Amino acid sequence: MIPIETAWWAPGRINLIGEHTDYNGGLVLPFAVPWGVTARVAGRPDGTVRVSSAQRPGREVTVPLEELRPGTPDGWASYAAGVLWALRRAGHPVGGVSIRLDSDLPEGAGLSSSAALECAVAAALDDLWALGLTRVELARVAQRAENDFAGAPTGILDQSAAMLARAGHAVLIDTRDLASTLVPFDLAAAGLRLLIADTGVAHEHRTGGYRARREECERAARALGVPVLGDAPPGARTGDPVLDRRIRHVRTENARVRETVDLLAGGRVRAIGPLLTASHASLRDDYEVSWPEADLAVERALAAGALGARMVGGGFGGSVIALVEEAASTTVRTSVEAAFKAEGHGAPRFLSATPAPGAHRLNEGR
Repeated sequence: MIPIETAWWAPGRINLIGEHTDYNGGLVLPFAVPWGVTARVAGRPDGTVRVSSAQRPGREVTVPLEELRPGTPDGWASYAAGVLWALRRAGHPVGGVSIRLDSDLPEGAGLSSSAALECAVAAALDDLWALGLTRVELARVAQRAENDFAGAPTGILDQSAAMLARAGHAVLIDTRDLASTLVPFDLAAAGLRLLIADTGVAHEHRTGGYRARREECERAARALGVPVLGDAPPGARTGDPVLDRRIRHVRTENARVRETVDLLAGGRVRAIGPLLTASHASLRDDYEVSWPEADLAVERALAAGALGARMVGGGFGGSVIALVEEAASTTVRTSVEAAFKAEGHGAPRFLSATPAPGAHRLNEGR
């Protein structure tokens, strides 16, 4: 019997702090944003997977199940088809399926549109075929789709955030075992706002600097004789100045995550601002993944009164976040916009994020 349609939504995410630590066995502190991806899936009797997107009309992709392999299909459809491939590779009994996607999540802005897509599809397929997978298991399936099928060497942060987040909270995740703890993060109660400034510079995980940083961390771990840099002892060094900068970022970023969690647990939301700014400095100088527009946005936001600001995401493009007093949000926005105009950059797009729910089934379908 071919199962009928079901629909799931999964959010994008902002990583409050803990950047480039996920594939290094470290700590991350993301929260879900209110925008995401909807996947409507229905069983098919013809042994094929068909993927369509409301954002790409007329570009439907159809591939026989038995021909699914990395590179087939490629491009945007690979993130959805890759989830089906990962489930089948793990031995789960999933058959032909139609996948219809819709999204209000900006692509290329560092909000993890690819992971939101993967998690929406993974949860919908789990529901459709009654697989009974846990949310952590679904996050791992989604990560395998991105790493092994789509070819983007990301860590597990994005998929875990999409599956584990709760409204009004950030979620502390230990990426070694995906143990998670909800951390209160009520911006409105504190009279604060977290501005997201999309710098307009698109980023790409599958190529370029992101992949290089990951390879550098693997080399550094081998040089230190540890599985991942999160296991490196305090003060560990390789003697290679580049690798030692990467090690320093991972070590200090993990410490900043711990301090941020302690402050939030104590209700001291304003006090996390300097930690966000220190994270940006580390990403810029030790990890070297920032980009000129991000540095400019951080500089001008702080000058206009932001409590803290930093780049988010994999780097080399995407967005900046700024923690601001509610009353100062317009001033900060205007200052960043003016700086971008003066430097000849395109106007940044601003969003204001509050912690949203994680992946959930929609009240439609079967």
